[in-house]
Amino acid sequence: MSTEQHGTSPDRTATGSRAGAVTGAAGAAGAAGAAGAAGAAGADATVARAAAPGAAPAAVRGVGVSPGLAAGPVARLAAAAAEPAIARLAPGADVEAEAARVTAAAEQVAGDLTAAAATVDGERRALLETTAQMAADPALVRAAQQKVREHRLDPARAAWEAAGDVADQLRALGGYMAERARDVHDVRDRLVAVLTGAPMPGVPRRAEPFVLVAHDLAPADTALLDPAQVRAIVTAEGGPTSHTAILARALGIPAVVGAGDVAALGEGRLVLVDGGAGTVTLDPDDAAVHRAAERAARVRTFDGAGRTADGHRVALLANVGDRAGAEAAAAAGAEGVGLFRTEFCFLDHAEEPSVEEQVAAYRPVLAAFPGRKVVVRTLDAGADKPLPFVTATPEANPALGVRGLRTARHAPDVLDHQLEAIAQAATAEDAEVWVMAPMVATVSEAEDFVASCARHGLGTAGVMVEVPSAALLAGPMLARAHFASIGTNDLTQYTMAADRLLGSLADLSDSWQPAVLRLIEATCRGGAQQGRPVGVCGEAAADPALAVVLVGLGVSSLSMTPRALADVAAVLAGTDLGRCRQLARAAVDAESAQDARDAVRAGLPVLTEMGL
Repeated sequence: MSTEQHGTSPDRTATGSRAGAVTGAAGAAGAAGAAGAAGAAGADATVARAAAPGAAPAAVRGVGVSPGLAAGPVARLAAAAAEPAIARLAPGADVEAEAARVTAAAEQVAGDLTAAAATVDGERRALLETTAQMAADPALVRAAQQKVREHRLDPARAAWEAAGDVADQLRALGGYMAERARDVHDVRDRLVAVLTGAPMPGVPRRAEPFVLVAHDLAPADTALLDPAQVRAIVTAEGGPTSHTAILARALGIPAVVGAGDVAALGEGRLVLVDGGAGTVTLDPDDAAVHRAAERAARVRTFDGAGRTADGHRVALLANVGDRAGAEAAAAAGAEGVGLFRTEFCFLDHAEEPSVEEQVAAYRPVLAAFPGRKVVVRTLDAGADKPLPFVTATPEANPALGVRGLRTARHAPDVLDHQLEAIAQAATAEDAEVWVMAPMVATVSEAEDFVASCARHGLGTAGVMVEVPSAALLAGPMLARAHFASIGTNDLTQYTMAADRLLGSLADLSDSWQPAVLRLIEATCRGGAQQGRPVGVCGEAAADPALAVVLVGLGVSSLSMTPRALADVAAVLAGTDLGRCRQLARAAVDAESAQDARDAVRAGLPVLTEMGL
């Protein structure tokens, strides 16, 4: 349950998707990249009220990805420097000195990002450190210097063209790596800013808090967001599983993404952002601004026992990726861990870590939850997390290739060693350890995985439901496996045939899609047939409105970023199980994601009362 009081917001720790895998893959493609910024810059903020007295304020609509209400003047993301003109070095110029300027610029950008990383922690630090490594990638620096030496290009133009070549290489790889081409452009923009003396692109600094508006945000920008200064975020692109969405939820910043044309959100214009409904109201009246401020001042806490208004228990767990994340989750009152991502132990390794290294990494996470459930996901390599010792050669469609449990076909010993390490860590600690495999698609895969776990003494083995086949075969799969956990991010991606990292497909990459909800319903039905629990560990669990639907469909546990626990608990505590089921039916029977979202929100007045 959740309790609410008025006061200042507590410190928030960000968790989000790991960006470290990009370094290795980009390096393999001769690339370096970091998150990019776009948008228009303007003068200092001045509040504008353009709506006529008595007229209904206009609104911009997008996808609400981080609930909450916030009002403030718009501050646009600082614009990147313009494309440098094609300029050649003057006759007699010191070519080597000009080439050395590229190295110096890369070192400066990397140094600034490293210094920024020291001011944050957890996943945000990892993102910035990875971006710093990308900025100083020798492959990119050498490529730019070659253009200076061989073509006598001005260093800024050389850096621009070299980064463009790297971005083209990443786009050719397809899938996740194609999306990282956007990151390379940010490194390019930072290098050009240093080489030309232009202002560095990124999040602006203001004397007063503001609503940040951008075409898109990338990891380096989102990692440095300060909730005390950034009241809300609105982006033209992006989807529910973008870096912006994930980190906004982790920081508790209301956010709307995929808003399309945000030209109306001019610098300094007063707006009211509803991160739950996905709306941005232009020129709100004073009463609306006051209500938003009042609700933002309320602090909810979670007492560690999730339940509906009529007492139906729903375990509220946390998604964690390392020791720091586990400790933050325990401090937030999480009942346990519904998703322990073990990739942190493998990323940035050229060779498989030893069993001893893995045990040492897993034990602190288990130690944070003595006597409580910790669901450990085995290595989810492949696609966005390529690892040389488990993944095959580059694939045309990596999201549809060798990833998750499928890597055991190529490297069975890696899975065997990991299960051995998990078993040793479980024996050494007091947590109740469950183990699950990602990307299970067939009944035989489920059966083989359960048998492998049993050989290592791991008696509670489950499957992740991320592909439609697993949802449709949930009954027979759960006749073998002991539980299922639905990864809504990938289940949505594969159901809608839409890359979840492409902002242009944000409307499809939405777990409110009725087709996705029907597959969740089918999974819960299969679990009920076998008497097995079904949980959700995807980003959908952090949406308080969608959490109600999931419970109504039969989900017994929800795992999310720790920051979302109190809000989800509060909404469930204000809704009885019968109402959850009614709203779930309405969502499943809807014809579009927006219709489903609107129907559920209309039936949950508690969301408005809580400012969600």
